Amino acid sequence: MPDKIEVLKTYKTYVGGAFVRSESGHSYKVTGTDGKVVANACRCTRKDVRDAMTAARGAFPGWMKRSAYNRGQILYRIAEMLQGRKQQFLRELTTTGFEKKSALKEVETAIDRLIYYAGWTDKYPQVFGTINPVASAHFNFSNPDPTGIVGIIVPELSPLNGLVSMIAPVIAGGNVVVALTSEKHPLPAVSFGEVLHASDVPAGIVNILTGFRDELVSPLTTHMDLNAVWNTLKDSKMRKQIDENGALNIKRIYHSPDLKWYDTSEGENPYFILNFQEIKTTWHPAGF
Repeated sequence: MPDKIEVLKTYKTYVGGAFVRSESGHSYKVTGTDGKVVANACRCTRKDVRDAMTAARGAFPGWMKRSAYNRGQILYRIAEMLQGRKQQFLRELTTTGFEKKSALKEVETAIDRLIYYAGWTDKYPQVFGTINPVASAHFNFSNPDPTGIVGIIVPELSPLNGLVSMIAPVIAGGNVVVALTSEKHPLPAVSFGEVLHASDVPAGIVNILTGFRDELVSPLTTHMDLNAVWNTLKDSKMRKQIDENGALNIKRIYHSPDLKWYDTSEGENPYFILNFQEIKTTWHPAGF
């Protein structure tokens, strides 16, 4: 009898709270440690970036108005769901080249990172907000407000922990996300979309796109509705392109190519929340 043909899973993208295929219908092959094809991932296009931006913009007003306590609850719920699917992520990581010890560290650090930022949602406004002394009969307050839509470019060699370590502080601060996954290891990121879908995260808060970086970075960073970019690419030409594209509408640009994502002294920090906040100052008459 002829060998049975294995039907490989094609991982969809996660946009607007739904799992959808790329607008082009194209996919690319994801290989394992032995070079064998283990799955297919969507090869997203400019149109997919636009769809993700539309979903994010529609979700932003509701998310920024959520209470800090509720955002913390949701982040903690994501951690719970990720913990419950730990074995699935370990299989996906080891299948695509991670050693068991590295895969375990990748998953467990991602869970810890979500819990860390869940605890910060109702604290960073007090830490980074101020009461300002003024020479008039007014109260003057400065408070952090979310920037809007943040495009994140996930580190290539930390496809789950890197993704979570970037998404968590951004959404903890009331922002929404369009994420470009690791090109070589996209499977954990799309499966993380399944975790988000099963949690309490509203549709459109986190949008996850797979594909080739050289095809997606430009349409993402030139999009005029994007407010900020968090980049982990080291390539100098790509970084220059991101900086130039960000200047088109004065996007906030942060480059973090060399962060040690497993290290708690580098990979988690409340200032990652502040990076994507606008400081709003309010004047109020003191009255007599």
